[in-house]
Amino acid sequence: MWSHHNRWQFWIDRGGTFTDIVALRPDGTTLTEKLLSENSQLYRDAGVEGVRRILGLKPGSPLPDDAIEVVKMGTTVGTNALLERRGEPTLLVITRGFGDCLQIGYQNRPDIFALQIKRPDMLYCRVIEVTGRVSASGEELTPLDPDRLCRDLQSAFDAGIRSAAVVLMHAWINPCHELQIKRAAEAIGFTRISLSHQVSPLMKIVSRGDTTVVDAYLSPVLRHYVDQFTAELSGSTQSAPRVMFMQSNGGLTDARLFQGKDCILSGPAGGIVGAVAISKQAGFDKIITFDMGGTSTDVAHFAGEFERSFDTEV
Repeated sequence: MWSHHNRWQFWIDRGGTFTDIVALRPDGTTLTEKLLSENSQLYRDAGVEGVRRILGLKPGSPLPDDAIEVVKMGTTVGTNALLERRGEPTLLVITRGFGDCLQIGYQNRPDIFALQIKRPDMLYCRVIEVTGRVSASGEELTPLDPDRLCRDLQSAFDAGIRSAAVVLMHAWINPCHELQIKRAAEAIGFTRISLSHQVSPLMKIVSRGDTTVVDAYLSPVLRHYVDQFTAELSGSTQSAPRVMFMQSNGGLTDARLFQGKDCILSGPAGGIVGAVAISKQAGFDKIITFDMGGTSTDVAHFAGEFERSFDTEV
């Protein structure tokens, strides 16, 4: 029989090719396991199967009640979905006149003398421009046209789009129109609606919009994986272990709060945090990390303290 005093902890790195599991036994010793991330003939989820193998259970068998205290995971599920363009078809809802705002961007030119500019493909597949407008001080200048909004949303829904990114001018100071659009989209049946004032409450519409589109594009893929993982981990038990995921900022969050905008650097962030911890134990405070996976390779430097990056390009 398992008790609350002899529970395991599991730390999982779920990559595109391999999944690595480190287990902390109740007696303080550790075990490791490595599996292919995708092997549908043998198991549904590599992380859960790795937990079973470490606990000595048969494939497909339920996990014992109260056996596990916590599972902490870093994953490249969102990273790989972005790199391979396997996200959810996404609708961009934006203020009238700004339909190409995110495509134009800030006009940054890394290679200023390039004669042929190769622009990245947009993550959204359709755009709706809405008539409502709010001033920079938060005053409503023009109300939304609800009839036209519903027609446009219904048209996108009928085309098979279920995820929407809502990015309006000055929504960070007055989100009334974004909230109105969310209610209309929910009534029609959209299953994922990312609002810019909630996802990234910044003044600049381009950076706010890019983050919101990424959130709408990746969150359905991420949520499907997280729900599948937690459901199989808990099985039919009433005392499911706590599940936490590594975010892009290097911190852990509860599985229920893990979103698309926070997942892009989940795996790489875990590698950096771990490398820094090990290097400090070895007496080094200036290191370069090299994390090579099957799908992507991540390189970072650490010079004594973590640095925050406000602009990230994948």
